[in-house]
Order: sequence, then structure tokens, then C-alpha cells
Amino acid sequence: MIRFRNAIRTLAVAIAGLLIIALPSAAVEQKTKTATQLSKRTVAEKKTHRLVLQVNTNDPALMNLALNNATNVEQYYKDVGEKVSIEIVTFGPGLHMLRDDTSPVKARIKSIAQATPSISFKACGNTQANMSKAEDKEIPLVAEAKVVKSGIVQLMKLQEQGWTYVRP
Repeated sequence: MIRFRNAIRTLAVAIAGLLIIALPSAAVEQKTKTATQLSKRTVAEKKTHRLVLQVNTNDPALMNLALNNATNVEQYYKDVGEKVSIEIVTFGPGLHMLRDDTSPVKARIKSIAQATPSISFKACGNTQANMSKAEDKEIPLVAEAKVVKSGIVQLMKLQEQGWTYVRP
């Protein structure tokens, strides 16, 4: 009978020891799963990547380069399942990119804007007003363009908000 009690005590101590070891490791495993799940969720919920591209020359090659940069970046983040917002800001002679009457890339802008809402186009209102005075006529912009007061100030604001700035 004493042997039986000793055997039971030994068995109880062994079971208690296993529980003491097993429960924390199960908790660690559960925490690891939770951390991994949170990590995956965090990647998916990361804030939107933001890129601003400057166009300030009346050069069709540079305009196309800016459009290529924008569409390549957009496609990259689409492929990896992350969000991106891209703004192309034009000012000075670069405003010709968004002028309805002189843009060498007007059709491409329309196509990109229809297919890719994450890419937007901003035109400098100061440049538009100065061109209007110099040419003594209203300066028409493509429908996809939105006017900002100052292109340079728009670039500054976006950079101050953490946007990545690229001048192609």
C-alpha cells in the first residue's frame, strides 16, 4: 500500500512537472502565433506608400519618364499587395505636360488616370496664370489635372508630410 501511494505521488509530481513545463511553452507558442499573425496583419495594414514626382521642363522624354516611374511604382506595390499614392506635380515649363492644347502625353495621362486612380496629376496655378498673361489667353488643362496654388509649395507640403520626392 505504501508503494502504491509512493507511486501515485511520484506520478502526480511527474504530471505536475510536465504541466509546469508544458503550459508556459504552449503560452509561448500561442504568443508566437499571435505575434506572427499580428506581423502579417501589420504588413497588410501598413500605411500607404506615398510618392511625389516633379515635372518642371517641357521635355516629352522627361514627361514619359515621370509617367513610367509612376506606373512602375504603382505596379510594384500592386504586385506585393500594398497601397500606394502617387502625385505628379507640374510647374514652370513642365505645365505643358498637363496643358490640353500642348501636352505631348495627353492620351497617356488619360489612359493612366482611368486605369490607375492611385496616380494623380497636379498643375501649378501660378504657372497657369503667368502663361495665361504671357499668351493672352486662357490656358486649358487636361481633365485629369487638378490645380494647386503653387506647384513648389505642393511639393514642400507633401515632403513635410513624409512623401518620397523624386525628380526624374
